[in-house]
Amino acid sequence: MVSDADTTDTPKQNIIQKIIKYFDDSNKPPSDKKIDFSIIGGPAYSSDTKLSLGILGAALYTAGGNSSTTSQSNATLYTEFSITGYYNVGIRGTHFTPSDSWRLNYKVSFSSMPTYFWGIGFDSAGQNDNKTKYLQLNAEVKTSFDYSLPGNCYVGPALHFNYSKAKNADDYELWGNERLRTFNYGVGVNLYHDSRDCLTAPHRGWYIGLEQRFYPRFLLNKSAFSSTDITICRYFGAWRDAIVAIDVHGLFTYGNTPWSMLATIGGSRTMRGYYEGRYRDKNAVDVTVELRQHIWHRNSAVVWVGAGSVFPQFKNLQSREILPNFGVGYRWEFKKNVNVRLDFGFGKGESGIVFNINEAF
Repeated sequence: MVSDADTTDTPKQNIIQKIIKYFDDSNKPPSDKKIDFSIIGGPAYSSDTKLSLGILGAALYTAGGNSSTTSQSNATLYTEFSITGYYNVGIRGTHFTPSDSWRLNYKVSFSSMPTYFWGIGFDSAGQNDNKTKYLQLNAEVKTSFDYSLPGNCYVGPALHFNYSKAKNADDYELWGNERLRTFNYGVGVNLYHDSRDCLTAPHRGWYIGLEQRFYPRFLLNKSAFSSTDITICRYFGAWRDAIVAIDVHGLFTYGNTPWSMLATIGGSRTMRGYYEGRYRDKNAVDVTVELRQHIWHRNSAVVWVGAGSVFPQFKNLQSREILPNFGVGYRWEFKKNVNVRLDFGFGKGESGIVFNINEAF
């Protein structure tokens, strides 16, 4: 005879309860899944793209199934559409081979963005009368395959492709003699030291990286140029549940660099709050110091201060051209060591909001 207790059905959950349970369980480590994949979406706003809808998918997995000797790989699939007609679709991530002997870094993105162009150089960006609306189409593929060396060091070859086009501009005079459509094919090398305890939300360690890229004519580039990208990051604990993160970054280009490949500040990573692409020149440097404080359960907050600038040559860099930056942000742990972030950044005469996944650096 079957008792009433044996025939009792599990109460069915409505859609709201299912959504709440989904997010409650999203940051719990899976017991048997080879790939831990979750999706989050919602409205967002930034000064660059205005009101938009973003959908982010985050995947964590371990190649070979041995988490004791292999670092956790990550992949993020993102889509964003705004009321201005902007869209951005892409995937980025880092894949570790078993025993961490190799790591594959990759990014593929496609975007169409109604945006503004102020010209090239610090002084041009400071002239509001230069502000010209245009539509920028962009496609990019970046990849590197880095081999592990002793001392948490890596070295490996890298490939880069970038396509950009400026169309429907109010005024093309600011581009001068620049080609409005550019195809850029680059090869290079990565060399870096990486002792971070986690790539997506570091708590301690160093990252010291050099990315050297070459865009020669024999690779079908219309203009021959090269670039050097240097990043130095440091992470350490300050007090209970507080992390200090320091980022020093510089991008330096040489030769006949196309307008679309010039160094810029602003955006979702560095100098948050500045309109991405307003300040652009052959070189850019910036530094950011950020305090990350865990508050309660899956909630954290950050504050940061920073400074940066663009310039044609080091001898042309002046103190009046150093731009200040500061801001505050909120973090919600979507998955273990994967944060959804909302940042409010402020600068000289500018401010902006950034909604993204993973820490800025």
